[in-house]
This record gives sequence, structure tokens and C-alpha cells, in this order.
Amino acid sequence: MKLWMTAPCLLGLEGPVAEELKMLGADNVRAENARVFFEGDETVLARANIWSRFSERILIVLDRFFATSFEELFQAVKALPWSDYIGAKDTFPVKGFSLQSQLHSVPDCQKIIKKAIVESLKEDYGINWFEETGPVHQVQFSVMKDEVTVMLDTSGAGLHKRGYRPVGNDAPIRETLAAAMCSLSRLRHYHTLYDPCCGSGTVLIEGALLANNIAPGINRNFAVDRWGLIPESVWRSERERCHDLIKKDTDFVAFGADIDAHALGLTAANAKRIHVDRFLRLSEQDVRRFEPTTEKGTLVTNPPYGERMLDVREAEAIYRAMGERFIAKRGWSYGIISPDEAFEKCFGRKADKRRKLYNGMIKCQYYMYFK
Repeated sequence: MKLWMTAPCLLGLEGPVAEELKMLGADNVRAENARVFFEGDETVLARANIWSRFSERILIVLDRFFATSFEELFQAVKALPWSDYIGAKDTFPVKGFSLQSQLHSVPDCQKIIKKAIVESLKEDYGINWFEETGPVHQVQFSVMKDEVTVMLDTSGAGLHKRGYRPVGNDAPIRETLAAAMCSLSRLRHYHTLYDPCCGSGTVLIEGALLANNIAPGINRNFAVDRWGLIPESVWRSERERCHDLIKKDTDFVAFGADIDAHALGLTAANAKRIHVDRFLRLSEQDVRRFEPTTEKGTLVTNPPYGERMLDVREAEAIYRAMGERFIAKRGWSYGIISPDEAFEKCFGRKADKRRKLYNGMIKCQYYMYFK
């Protein structure tokens, strides 16, 4: 079965998501703002859920069309093949958003779409009442400049929820963003990773998963598991493939430090939960006293900053200390994410490369030093 799908993502990660999906075997990959469209069969759908490090979720796209009236919306949604996906007892809640469109009322759009699905299913199943006690098929819609996209969420919980972080410290970075930062910093299986502001360990853990080619969804289930859409043999084959592709006996090591002993405890517990604890070396230390213990290193960090934990002056004092400690030398690279436009001035040197990324709703720059 050929499926049309989309992978929503944090703003700034469209490129990495598109490249990742191509490597996973997707066809006709096309990036838009905060989402990437692609095509593939049931295997690609399962693989994207299990393997995507940077996507927020994987959705099946049922249709895209223009609508400027509720009647147009109703008729277009009703015409879709809902019974191909939703059983007579299944649950199908509806949610979405509308931007710069004539159909601007989200609650009204929800009601119309729900009604259209019910009417479609009534005709196909010959029943008038849907108890909705079965597996959840979350219907999502977007209306942007009058273009409606109607989708089914196959992931369930967001793909950033890998299962290893039930509790985070203050202002934890999202797993998908941490993975992208490690990738943008060109982390490899023979590298040594450093995070001197490791908090609950998200960067270290995502770095270990990436470097050792461990699928981020290897230990979790997805909403589509219960739909009967993907044969069990496909899931079994893909999960076996995950284990076969893990890099064995790598030289990867990750050094993490933080001034908060409780945060380090969370890091250790989180790493153990997803079985990468053997790669981590943790110590209680202030970033102002950062001293690497290896000749080469790839440093990736999300330091505390004004909009999250500290006032701006405190954050900028940390940036200055980093500039003094993160010495430019052969064999080292540094990647620091910050929303502060004065970061480079405080750090003391211009980044070799910078990339706009969003940490939640906070607009940031990822400053990369390779030289």
C-alpha cells in the first residue's frame, strides 16, 4: 500500500528530517515550514516511527484541498476513505489548528470534520451509533491560507518521548532537538562527546544513541500498532533490523558534568533506562572550571540562559567563561545553543557556522565552532 505521509518537526529541523527520511527509504520527500511530506509503504511508515530522531510524529495524509466554507470542508472530508483506517468500534478524536484562513474557528472545524467522518462511517458500516471504545485514531487537521490538510496520527505519544526521561530537570531540552544538535555537530561513533551543562542528560543520551546507531524508538510502541494496518511481520522485521544495525564495540564515550548533583542522578537513571549508561562518565562540576580529559572532543551543550533559568547577566557571564574554557584547538568542536543575540560577543569569537533552531517556542541560534 502506497501511503502519503508527513513528519512535523521543530522549526529549523526541516532539512535534517528530510535527509533522514530519504535515508530511511522514503520517496518524494518535500520540506515545508515545520513539516516534511513524503511517500512510502507500510514498511516505511513503521521504520519512520522507530528510527526518526528529529521528527515529532508521523502522520498519514488523507488529503489536501482548499475550503472557504464549512460545506466545502464537510463534503471533502466525508468523501475520504475513513473505513479503510477506522473500525466500527474505534475511537477517532479530532484536533487541529487554523492560520490566516476564512475557516478560522478551530472548534467549528473540529465539529464539522467529526460530523463528516461519522456520516462517512455510517454509510460504510450501516450503523448509526459509534461507541468509540476501540484503538485511538487521532485525526489531525491544519488549515493554512485556506488549504486544509487532513491526517491520521500514527505515533500516539510524540516521537521525542523515547521512554527514558519520565522526569526532567528544570527546562530540559527536547530529545529531538538534542539529537539534531549532535548530528549538526557531526558526532561520530569514534568521537568523545562532552556536555558540561548536562542537566538530566538528554544531549549525552541522544549522542550515545546516534553514535552507536541505536534507533530512538527501539523500546516503544506506537498508536498504529493497534490499527491492524501494518502486518506484524513488518514490525518484527523492522525491530530485528534495529538490533542488527546497532554499532558494536565503538570507541564512543560521553563526559557529562553539572553543578547539580540531583540532575546528575537523573542523567544516570535515564541513561540506564535506555541501556546507554556504559558510555557515560559523569562528574559534579561548574562549567566555569571545564577541563577536558581527552586530546580530542565534540562538545554539545544547552547552557542555562535568561529566558529559562537565569537572568541575562548571569547567562552572559557563563558565556564569557565558556569562551575562556572552550579553547580553539585541533581535534575539537563546540556547539552551543542560545537565544542571546549577544552570545558571540560574550563568548569572544564568531562561530564558524550558526543555525536558527527553536527550543520549544524560544528562537535560538546553534553556534558551531569547528576550527
